[in-house]
Amino acid sequence: MTADELMALEVGKLVDARGTACPGPLLDAKRAIAECPMGEVMEVQSSDDGTIIDIQRWCKKMGHEYLGDREDDGFWSVYFRRAK
Repeated sequence: MTADELMALEVGKLVDARGTACPGPLLDAKRAIAECPMGEVMEVQSSDDGTIIDIQRWCKKMGHEYLGDREDDGFWSVYFRRAK
């Protein structure tokens, strides 16, 4: 998805993990996934660029749909759709 398409997504759960180092953002996402309704989009905000790869791998392992990521003002927003 393009950055504009990602920004237009309706987010079911936002996880603000900016300021935490790897694996903090991934652990925050794992804890918060239960609060994201099935089929909804979760956004994880992180200042650690390693989060992008961590979330991609986790999505693949868990069956969630990775939608993309974008950089905005010194941090990254990573988007995926909860599958289960």
